[in-house]
Order: sequence, then C-alpha cells, then structure tokens
Amino acid sequence: MHDDRELVEARLKRVLDERIRPAVYPESVPLEVAVWHAPGEPVPVAEGLSAVPEPIAVGDQWGAPWGTSWFTVSGTVPAAWAGRNVEAILDLGFDENMPGFQCEGLVYRPDGTPVKGLNPRNQWIRVGAPVEGGEEVRLHIEAASNPVILDYHPFLPTTLGDKETAGTAPQYRLARMDLAVFDETVWQLVIDLEVLGELMRELPVDGARRWEIMRAVERALDAVDLQDVNGTAAAARERLAGVLSTPAQPSAHRISAVGHAHIDSAWLWPLRETVRKVARTTSNMTALLEDEPAFVFAMSQAQQWAWVKEHRPEVWARVTKAVATGRFVPTGGMWVESDTNMPGSEAMARQFVHGKRFFLDEFGIENDEVWLPDTFGFAAGLPQIIKAAGSKRLLTQKISWSQTNRFPHHTFLWEGIDGTRIFTHFPPVDTYNCSMKGSEIAHAARNFKDKGIARHSLAPTGWGDGGGGTTREMVAKAARMRDLEGSATVTWETPAEFFAKAEAEYPNPPVWVGELYLELHRATLTSQAKTKQGNRRSESLLREAELWAATAAVRTGHPYPHERLDRIWKTVLLHQFHDILPGSSIAWVHREAEKTYAAVADELGGIIDAAQHALAGDPSAGATLVFNAAPHTRHGVPAGGASAAHTEDAVVLRPRDEGGYELENGLLRVEIDGHGLVRSVYDLTAGREAVAPGQAANLLQIHPDFPNMWDAWDVDEFYRNTVTDLVAADEVAPGEEPGSVRVVRSFGRSKVTQVLSLPPGAGRLDIRTEVDWHETEKFLKLAFPLDVHAERYASESQYGHAYRATHTNTSWEAAKFEACNHRFVHLEEPGWGVALVNDSTYGHDVTRTVRATDAGTTTTLRASLLRAPRFPDPETDQGVHRFRHALVPGATIGDAVREGYFINLPERAVPGDAEVAPLVTIDNEAVVVTAVKLADDESGDVIVRFHEAHGGRARATLTAGFPISGVAATDLLERPIAERRHEGDAVSLSLRPFELVTLRLSRRP
Repeated sequence: MHDDRELVEARLKRVLDERIRPAVYPESVPLEVAVWHAPGEPVPVAEGLSAVPEPIAVGDQWGAPWGTSWFTVSGTVPAAWAGRNVEAILDLGFDENMPGFQCEGLVYRPDGTPVKGLNPRNQWIRVGAPVEGGEEVRLHIEAASNPVILDYHPFLPTTLGDKETAGTAPQYRLARMDLAVFDETVWQLVIDLEVLGELMRELPVDGARRWEIMRAVERALDAVDLQDVNGTAAAARERLAGVLSTPAQPSAHRISAVGHAHIDSAWLWPLRETVRKVARTTSNMTALLEDEPAFVFAMSQAQQWAWVKEHRPEVWARVTKAVATGRFVPTGGMWVESDTNMPGSEAMARQFVHGKRFFLDEFGIENDEVWLPDTFGFAAGLPQIIKAAGSKRLLTQKISWSQTNRFPHHTFLWEGIDGTRIFTHFPPVDTYNCSMKGSEIAHAARNFKDKGIARHSLAPTGWGDGGGGTTREMVAKAARMRDLEGSATVTWETPAEFFAKAEAEYPNPPVWVGELYLELHRATLTSQAKTKQGNRRSESLLREAELWAATAAVRTGHPYPHERLDRIWKTVLLHQFHDILPGSSIAWVHREAEKTYAAVADELGGIIDAAQHALAGDPSAGATLVFNAAPHTRHGVPAGGASAAHTEDAVVLRPRDEGGYELENGLLRVEIDGHGLVRSVYDLTAGREAVAPGQAANLLQIHPDFPNMWDAWDVDEFYRNTVTDLVAADEVAPGEEPGSVRVVRSFGRSKVTQVLSLPPGAGRLDIRTEVDWHETEKFLKLAFPLDVHAERYASESQYGHAYRATHTNTSWEAAKFEACNHRFVHLEEPGWGVALVNDSTYGHDVTRTVRATDAGTTTTLRASLLRAPRFPDPETDQGVHRFRHALVPGATIGDAVREGYFINLPERAVPGDAEVAPLVTIDNEAVVVTAVKLADDESGDVIVRFHEAHGGRARATLTAGFPISGVAATDLLERPIAERRHEGDAVSLSLRPFELVTLRLSRRP
C-alpha cells in the first residue's frame, strides 16, 4: 500500500480548521453591547452592575492597561432556535494562545450571581440546552484589561508592568458578542478527530494501530459533506466509533488527571488582580463540576481560598458547596506555593501551619500532599518540615526544567538533612498545564523513568500560571482516553487517590538525598534585593515580636497580640510566593512589596517596643537594659533575656606605612591597603591567615549579565567569562565610628560606600556596604579568596545546613555555580574554618584553585549583591541598597550559626532597671531555639521550637523560666504527639543531627 500518511494528516488539519470547527456554531445573531469603564481600581460587584454603560460596538478598542470595564450584553433568542442548544460567545479580543496572560472576564447575571469566567480558551456562556425561543438574555462582564507582558517576542523591557508607568492606550479590540446555536454533535466530532489525530501522530509508523486510526479518520472525513457539516457529523462519528472503543493494552501507562489551574499569586500581574483571577477560575471550575460528573479539580494555596472567601462571597458559596461533594479538593497545605530556598526556618514552618489550619478550620480537611509544581528548587531541610506539619507526600515538576542534568526518577523517596524521607512524584508529563493533547499524554508514558516497577503518574490538567483551569474540551478528551488502545489510560482522580496507588505499587522506591537543585533560575537568589531584605527583616522581627510578647505575657500579664501576629505572618508568607520573593514579578508587585514590608516593620516594631517596656521596669531609674533575641548569650546577656551589657576593650586603628590602615582587637588583626582592599585577616588566637597569599578580600567584582532567557530569573555560566575588579578607591579613611575604616568607590554610574570594622571582643570583620546602583544588565559580587583547603562547604538552610562541593568533578556539581544560603556560608579544613555571615543576601558561589607559588588551595567565596535585569521590571534594583556581612576567621560551624543570628538580630537598648530572665534556656549551644511564643489556641501555653544546628548528636536540658504543669511534643500545628517527662521545670533532651522539635509547655497556675 502506498504511504499516504502525510496526505491524510494534512487533510485532517485543514478540514478541522476550516470546516468542522467553524460548524460548531452554525448560526448566530449579534448581542447589543454597552460598557462602563471604572475610573480607577476595581469596584465592588454591586457598583459595577449599577453603573450606567454607554454603547460600544464589536471592533471598537477598549481597556487601558490594568483597567476594569463592565460590559452589558443583551439580546433575544430567535424563536426559530426553539429546541436547540444556545450559547453566548463573548470574545473580548482574545488571543487564544495566551490564556491567563491577557484580558479576562467574570460573567454575572443581573442579580449579581456569578456565572463563569471568560478567557481565551473559554469564551462561551450557556443560555439554554435546549431553549424555548424568545428568551431575553442579559449578562454583565467584569472585564480586566491586563496588558500582555510576556509577548511572542519574550523578555522585552516594558513599562506596562506598573500602572504608574503603563499609560492609558487601549489594549484590546472587542471581537465577538453573539448568541449562537451550539451543535454538540459537531463539537463531539471535533474532539473525536483531535484525540485520534493527536494519538495517531504519536504511534510508531510501522505499527498497525497508527494505520488503523488513519484509515478510520479518512473514512470519517469522506463522510463529511463540507457544505453540510452539521447534517453529516453524526455519520462521520459513526465511522470513528470502532477505533475509539478499542481498549487500551493491559500494560498501558496509567495517568491520574487532576483538574488544576496553577495561579501565580503575583507575577506578571499584581496581587489585587490575582484575587480576581482566582474568582474567575473557581467560577469556571464549579460550573464545570456541575456539568461533568467524573471531573475532579484540586486547588492549592490557602491564601487564594481566603481571597475568594473575603472578596467574592457569592463565588465562595459555590466553592464550599463543591468541596462538600469531594470533587473540588483543597490540596497542598501551604499558605502559598512559596519559594523554598530562601524562606527561613520558622517561615517555612508557618507556611504549613497557616495553610493546613485554614483547610482544617474551613472544611475539616487535612492534606497529606505538598503541592509545589512551579517552585524553583527545594531546600534540603524541607522533608522534615513536611513531616512535622503532618504531611508525607510532595509533588513538583519544575526540576524537569533543569538545563544540564536529567533527574533520574519520577517517583522516589526524598531524604532531607535529618534523614526524614518524603514520598515524592515528578509528573512525567513535564507540565503543570496539561491540556490533554495526545503529544502530552504520549510524552508522559514514554518519559516515565520508573517503568517495569511502577506505571502510575499524575497530570495536573488545565490552563495555569494566570489561571483559567480545565476546559470542557480537556474533560471530553480525557473521557476518550480513559481506555483507548495506543494511549495511556486517563482517569480523573484526587491527588490523594493518585498517591495511594503510587505508593501501593512502588513500596521500595529509590532514594534521593539532599537538595533538589533546579539547574535554572539561579538569579532569583539575587534579583530585587529590597524584596529579599524585606523578607529577612520581617522574619527576624516576627521572631522578636513573638519572643518578647510571650515573655511579657508570662512575666507581667501583658496582652499577647494573637490576631495581629497571625495577620502579619500571613502577609509575610504571601510575599514568599515563588515569583515575589525570588524577584521575578513586575515592577508593581515589588513596589507594593517594599511598602508592605515597611508597614510590617513599623507594626512589629511597635509590638516589640510595647512588650520590652512592659518588661524593663522603671525607665527613669537611669539604667539601660540590653535585650538579646538571639539564641546564644551575647555580651553577657542571656539568650532571650535582658540585662546590662558588658563593655569590651577598644579596637586599635593605626595607619600602615604603605598606605591604608590596620585594625586590631586582640582576636583579629586586619590589614586594609590604600585601595580599601583587605590584604590580611589574621586570626591571632590560631596564628592563622584567612586571606589567600597575594589576594585581596572584600573585593567587589562586576560582570556583564545578559542571560539567554528569563532575565530576572537566570544567570548563565558564561557571565564569569568577563569580570572587572573594582579596585580604584575615591576615599580610604577612618570611619565615623571608633575602630572603623570608610572606603568609597565609583564605577559606571554607581557608587559604593563601605565601612569595615572590628567589633570589640568579637572575632569577626564587619562589612557594611551601601550601593547607589544605576547599572544595567550587570551582576555585582563581593569576593573573599580564602586560604582554606575544602572539598565541600556548608550553607545554612531551614533547621540546619547543607553541604555542596567546592569542585566540579561532575556535571551535577558544575551546575551548582550559584546557590542559596541563609545567614551563613562556612568553609573548613580540619581544625580551622571561615564563615561569611550576612543580614539579607542569599545567592553565592564558591570556587577553588591551586596556587602555583606554594601548591596551596585558594577557595573563593563570593556573595551576590545586586543585578540589573530589565524584564519583567526594567528598573530592577535601581537605587540605594545597604548590606551587612561579616567575615569570621577561625569559625567552627557553631560559630557560623551564632554569628549568623547575631548579625540578623541586633541587640536593643531599652531604659529600665528590671533584668529579664529568659522564658526558656537550653544548656547546649548546638540546640538552637527558633521560636518562643504563646500557643495559637490562646490557652496561654508556651510553645518552644528548636533544632540541633551543628549536624551532630546533642544532649541538653531545657529549663522553663516559669512553673510548668506538663510538657508535650507537638507537630508544627501545636497538636500533641507525645507527652514528655519533666523534672520540675526542666526537660531532658536527646536530639539526632538537625532534628526539629516543638514542645508545648503548660503553665502551672
């Protein structure tokens, strides 16, 4: 037989595009359209419905960037259409290739009842199925004219990303506003042909099934009268029935489809628009659930559920009704789908506390699954946080985006730094926006790496990023692939149902130990520095606010601000969303974030101040108390307590004969040359030099930074090929503070001012850096070439630290050329180490070379300070920034932990004469307290959370500074797991490496 595949395939495409799809709506009449443009931000539904609109015609332009227009459409169903299915087709000017990334709408009835959302792939509203004829139709559309930021030519700088710079030019042209007859038979034929055509192209050319489908498609096309598609569609479908009813092979891959609409809580749109995106999507999904009894939809991010409840109660009523059926499923158990690299220990824990508690309080539902399909890599401390929150499974697919190495598993156990293992699944469909295309389903089956042992995978199905969700077309396609020869089988199931099957068939999956590093989007650790600083500062202030408020409540009866702390935590958690904290959102998002963080700091500062003054005693006594919120004693002030601080000996500052200055404080001697570069940091105790021979530390370096894609997200390895050392100094002089040196440099259009100092009695070199940054597409680093021979180094993560190689033996190690740390990075050779601690930076790199002069190893640690990408925010990071770092020679890992806390939790001096004893003390510095607070249930119990921070076994005694009647170990939600013995007010502890523990201390009356 002649090979006519290409002929039939080309015929199918043209007939579908030009004849069959247009016949889905064979008759239509125009609707009358009027519009009212809201003058500013979105208005309440009642106001939009009551506004007086003006006529507008199809073809007219509408919609200033980020505007809201309320359209009213009205018309009468022709009497001749009686007995037929009728829909309103409402096309606001959509580009069907951009669902979620352009204009959208939510349709209401005149009484304010929401109907469903409108987007480029969902333009229809059912009027009647069937109609009687003569019905009056009147609908209102709340239309958002969100501009297209990520266009066909992506990553072009645009001012459309902020309402303040976007202008007022109309963004869209009204395309179609009609009543139309909906021919379901033709629509079903379209789905038949799409499913078979897509499957056919994925099957082997030499396999009989491909040819069988092709001949059936050919016969169906022969049956279609191109001048009477509607009259011949049923006959065409009959010719396809046989190939559609042939069951799948018993060995076929099995896909659990989960209806989904990944909605970024902010990205190329502001937070306020996400509120409406969620309302539109949930309206669509509740409507689809009513129409499709087999369909299941899952939605994560408790914040988004809370937005619907708060802002769209009419939509919330439909959502709660759908949840009760078990087919609209809360999933994930986190407040938002957060970044997991940068949030601190407590913040990561609170993502689960607030997320899981919302679903428990609202629906009595607790999720076992963590749902993070789009997060940019996963920190090694996450598994035990998941377990401590009462969850046990993780889903993501983002690691499939890695550019260098292909991850070897799709279903596996992920082991964290403490040994906790979490059952994890990466959907082999390689997208969280599956649309049920045959190519996607075939890719999932071919790509699945656990064949032979397992056969189940999950496919999150629906338009996402900007929302939209699953369509009726996707549901119809899935129905045909439920049991279809040549295809994987597709069944709608909840995440829990999928995981139960996956675990049952794969009782001993492989294990992956350590972080799930994404070999992409590495620059998200640096972009939008002020957002990152706001996050770190907020985390530190929340720790202080809870600690001092709890202490004041127990010691003095001072009111504990439960509601305020709950609200502030949720605000901070929201801004840890994986496109806000990583710095990959539009300018509007980061401008608002800066204001929000300032307000958070003000409110938390007030809570801290009130609690400390309640504790401090008489402010007129002439005494000063120093409050220490860090988990280690500092200057004689106990951790979590307040007392008079001890004074330290002064620091010596003297000029160097060859230019520059020398600093010495009895622990360190620092040589700063005439260019302001640090030539020596000598550990006087160990008799050891930290800076590599012939090198300079505190070296600012600047690179060109123009990645191949994803400007705010990516830094490509070739950036290192070109580097400029910023060695010229405008000024090197004694600083205003005793024992400090001030260095000023100018470069490009920017200026850097640094203050280098040795604190009295501390073995660290403090570096304060102020950058007035006005560069474009540049990357600024702060380098420390160290005389340390280390094959690995530690960087702080949640509840511990993770190790990475300093070498590049393998492609896996080479790909980690930019990585994340929290408060410290630590390098060590046996007997001696160096730490670099910081107050707000996350990105860093570590490289090693062997010196020709003495064959010694130079290990260079560089902190990433600033970038200047132009998409999606063309003014990223422009302006003044302030950073604090400290180099700690001779540091053990314990020193790194301690100094990291000290730089992030500065002491506070308060007038008063009443020393404050800590609420709890722990007698082993390896056991670090991360939270002291009152219980969320307002019982008055004290919650203490701590972990082993050095990576070894630890024994310790926790002593309460108040009478206790009972102690219970709890999960993160403060629910008792087991009673703990206590002797008086003391509890004996034995912790494994990095173990996380939460204790609930009941206060004795």
